[in-house]
Amino acid sequence: MNSVILAEASGGVISKLWEDVATLWSTSSAQYLKGALDTILLAVVATAVGCLIGLMCGILQTLKYQKSDFFLKKAVIWIVKIVIRVYVEVFRGTPMILQAVFIYFGLPYLTNNALRFDVITAAYVVVSINTGAYMAETVRGGILSIDSGQTEGAMAIGMNHFQTMVRVILPQTLRNIIPQIGNNLIINIKDTSVMFIIGYAELFAAHKAYVGATYLYFPSALVTMAIYLFMTVVCSLLLRLWEHLMDGPENYDLATTDSLAHTSGMTNFPSGRRRSARR
Repeated sequence: MNSVILAEASGGVISKLWEDVATLWSTSSAQYLKGALDTILLAVVATAVGCLIGLMCGILQTLKYQKSDFFLKKAVIWIVKIVIRVYVEVFRGTPMILQAVFIYFGLPYLTNNALRFDVITAAYVVVSINTGAYMAETVRGGILSIDSGQTEGAMAIGMNHFQTMVRVILPQTLRNIIPQIGNNLIINIKDTSVMFIIGYAELFAAHKAYVGATYLYFPSALVTMAIYLFMTVVCSLLLRLWEHLMDGPENYDLATTDSLAHTSGMTNFPSGRRRSARR
């Protein structure tokens, strides 16, 4: 008897939940979708900008100097590395929500309103700088993971540090750090929810607004969670596709147009569908 009563009560609760979800979606779907759009725009743009910041910081952290270099050059490189180190540690070691409070509320207070951002600009600045701090370490690790012999070989044929990075090291580094770029994008999609603290109207802000008007917390949370999950899954699939495209063909064909091709090991990418390597 008790099990029957519990089953009926559970069925009634679930039925009521779906009714509330249907009502929510029919009346407020536009607000949720707009919040989702603002969330994905903020996450994508901030991740892209953060990657550029991290790329620049990662390259600067790998700068080296010789004992024979001028003292001024050594001092500049040393100061640049210290500044980047402080930036990385501060933004990786503090919560993003407090960074948003500092940039949006703290800067006007400290500068007597001389430096003030609007809500949208502050949100993009916070997420971009925060992402850049994480990407700086990712890029540095990716650069250091490339065999030092490739750098020495590039230098041996006359390339400077910039040319070596752009033409030899960074293309390989980018492929190695794609998974971490994807992780940062997915994290940013979720972590943009803290921007409600400064009034940025993203998805979580739409959830809070609906809850404040109707007090239907759980149905709104269920819809919000489903939208976040959809965005992260789609982004994961797109990033996996990008990673797969950068891998290129799995097999290669030997170039047989030259009589020395087989002995020299020259290979060509197959044009068209992938084919197994000739034996």
